[in-house]
Amino acid sequence: MLTIGLTGGIGSGKSTVARYLGDLGALVWDADKIGHALYEPGAEAYGDLISTFGREILDPAGLVDRKKLGAIVFSDPQALVRLNKIMHPRMFERMRAMVARVRAEGERRSIVIEAAILIEANWQPLFDRIWLVVASREHVLERLARDRAMDRKRVEARIRAQLPDAERRMHATAVIENDGSLEDLLARTAALWRETVARGAGAD
Repeated sequence: MLTIGLTGGIGSGKSTVARYLGDLGALVWDADKIGHALYEPGAEAYGDLISTFGREILDPAGLVDRKKLGAIVFSDPQALVRLNKIMHPRMFERMRAMVARVRAEGERRSIVIEAAILIEANWQPLFDRIWLVVASREHVLERLARDRAMDRKRVEARIRAQLPDAERRMHATAVIENDGSLEDLLARTAALWRETVARGAGAD
């Protein structure tokens, strides 16, 4: 019955780990998708986004166009700070409420929330455990070139912009190394699941 925050940098393999944890019996949520729901008309962040960034972020149907919003915030660091101040606390509260609701409804599975910005957003209090997926720079570059056709320069820029793994490790209760094969990654994940969840918390 643990709540586990799963984090890691771009190309680390955290989404693969998240999917496999679902196969192993976890209830898995994606923080990005939870955040996107807050952009909807009538949702918690919608009005503040328009007040802060103007109606030019909307599409003709009145929905927040994330590409337009992204063009603003990723070209202006202060705009990104303003966006994060709007979104991060609301995402925390939405996730907290979701966890409380499913627990009240009798959900006994451990809950895993995949969140790339878990540490940066200060969401640690939401979780009983924080699992970090890490991979070497060269493996990240290789994976992203192969799987997403991203060139080295673009990937390097993304890596520089994110929190270093050394800092993430300071907050992690467990680290999943991903510099081997897919089979190695899944084996490490299964072992950690058994040790931390099945054995320690009586998970399904």
